[in-house]
Amino acid sequence: IRDGLQYQCIGCAACVDVCNDVMAKVGYEKGLIRYTTENSLVSGEKPHIMRPRVVVYSLIMFAFVVGLIYAVVQRVPLELDIIKDRNTLYRENGDGMIENVYTLKVINMDDFEHRYIIDVTGIEGIKIRGAENIIVPGGEILERVVTLEVDPGNLPETSNWVQFHIKSSSNASIAGEEDARFLGPLNL
Repeated sequence: IRDGLQYQCIGCAACVDVCNDVMAKVGYEKGLIRYTTENSLVSGEKPHIMRPRVVVYSLIMFAFVVGLIYAVVQRVPLELDIIKDRNTLYRENGDGMIENVYTLKVINMDDFEHRYIIDVTGIEGIKIRGAENIIVPGGEILERVVTLEVDPGNLPETSNWVQFHIKSSSNASIAGEEDARFLGPLNL
């Protein structure tokens, strides 16, 4: 203790309490062992509470708290994950349309059941099959296989970006979107 700060100390303050009790019994002034600054011990000055370091740390903590509150308030309790079928890049159906198959994972992070509407944009005349009436209970994950189909004449390139849009039918603020690739034949 007399050698100053040591890494072995766990900061429990038991030595402070015991020392003050012993000093009172012996008749000496309390505070031989105490929490203070080195500057206060050497010069006897009282420490200033509002130091630059305290102000900067307070501002950083305030920014973290504001950021956390903003993130919680702005959190959308919905997540959409799109996985393209890797077995078949594309296929041509009986009507001559180009199809791509995807697995959608709809994650409802809310406590209540929601009915979701899914739409796709990005290519003229694109249609989605298998995504009607998606109902996801609160806190659940629903996997659904969907098929996108497009007229080959509407495909500008072999690989095209499409956007899946999802929104709750009961609450317009619960919405999201995710991008995916739509693949077509090489001879466009």
